[in-house]
Amino acid sequence: MKKILSILLLSLLLISCKSAGNKESTSSSSASGTSQDDLNFYFKATGNEPFWGIKIGNEQIVFTSLITGKESITFPAVDASKAMDANVKMYKVSNESASATITIQQLDCQDSMSGAISPYSVKVEIKNNSELEFQKLSGCGKYITDYRLHDIWVLEELNGYKVFATDFQKEFPRIEINSSENRFSGYGGCNPINGQIYYEKDILRFTKVVSTLMACPSGNKESEFTKALQNTTTYSIENNRLTLSNPSAKLVVFKKVD
Repeated sequence: MKKILSILLLSLLLISCKSAGNKESTSSSSASGTSQDDLNFYFKATGNEPFWGIKIGNEQIVFTSLITGKESITFPAVDASKAMDANVKMYKVSNESASATITIQQLDCQDSMSGAISPYSVKVEIKNNSELEFQKLSGCGKYITDYRLHDIWVLEELNGYKVFATDFQKEFPRIEINSSENRFSGYGGCNPINGQIYYEKDILRFTKVVSTLMACPSGNKESEFTKALQNTTTYSIENNRLTLSNPSAKLVVFKKVD
């Protein structure tokens, strides 16, 4: 009897640990307002009359609609072709039963039913292989900001060098990123700072960076830090570190804090 009770207790403990692990792994995405489904995709768009939607991810592109014969079509992911003189991307996709061309342009787009404004205009031309002509659809879309950015980050390195408390006289710079609202706030090493983030797939920029105008002591590196933020074009996250870079150099390394 004691042996049976021991096995039951061990089983309950293992189930409890597994549940706790699952809750921990989804806490960041829940806090950022990102659904579990969205974690697999970086762009989504919808349109009306007829109703349709599309999600673009690193592994697949999923088209859904109320169009007969095109209710749900999944394509393998492809790299986008990019225009040279404008922020326009084109995806040409196909599978054994259908083909489509998806064009995404950075242009304010108003939903024809809700009136909501999205930052990207989207056009889809799609047909089943048994059809002669493409069906043309239009709608609005947006990029889904990487939920892993949604956290508090404290500066560790600046322009290739480790930073010290004496570089800022008071405390290390930090930023808190809100990925669901594409904004950030924090402390620059001398003044409070805040601004917005611009996000696309593999692209991250800090824009409209503002701070209070309190004079900083000589040697304070706040201006160097804010300049590095504004020069950022891309990022990586690994081992609880957020690294900001541009094509010329690694600019900033942050450490995640709770």
